[in-house]
Amino acid sequence: MCGRFFLSRSGHEIAQHFALTDEPVLAPRYNIAPGQPVPVVHAVRGAAPQRVLAEMQWGFVPRFAQSERAGRRPINARAETVATSPLFRDAFARRRALVPADGFYEWQHRGRSARPFAVRVRGGALFAMAAVWERWSGEADGAPMASCAIVTTEANAAIGAIHDRMPAIVRPEDYALWLDPAQRDPARLLALLAPVAAADVALHPVDRRVNDVRCDDADLVLPERDLFSLGGAQ
Repeated sequence: MCGRFFLSRSGHEIAQHFALTDEPVLAPRYNIAPGQPVPVVHAVRGAAPQRVLAEMQWGFVPRFAQSERAGRRPINARAETVATSPLFRDAFARRRALVPADGFYEWQHRGRSARPFAVRVRGGALFAMAAVWERWSGEADGAPMASCAIVTTEANAAIGAIHDRMPAIVRPEDYALWLDPAQRDPARLLALLAPVAAADVALHPVDRRVNDVRCDDADLVLPERDLFSLGGAQ
């Protein structure tokens, strides 16, 4: 699964990478959590689809929900079922998106303990996680609310050592296909959701402060300090 991620790139870099129509203003964030607003790139229909970045709630609220809080609000959609699930299939067909990230966190569970790891694309490149989104209208006189879920896939060999799932990372050359609102071929779209190669990611353990959503600083993504090594170096 993907339950936390981080993004600290400038709006200029994000606009260039995703070919956005406007340059967003974004503050660096190192512990983005479910229930929070997240930056999401999607296409707006027109003579030529335009790519825009909008903030959406991370936690999918289907269009048919009786209220914003009714039922569960899943943060992830499984690649294996996103095209057929009654919850996600309409969004998969019509409202696909990309969530920009510098990296994400996964937890390795052993007994009662859980050790957090930061995962990046090797080389530290900006990348995009596949997502689906929905607009919930709510009350007739209320403002519509946009929400999203990040698509996950089977973990590759590197991440599989700590967790069995990972976000579906879309390659830059496939952004146009994934975002195209006119594209409705499930086979072509689902082919984009395969796990990236193990050689293309790098991971390291990080401080357990990341467990606290109130913590949001650059030190969270640094490798966990080895106290034994520090002691030996003195």
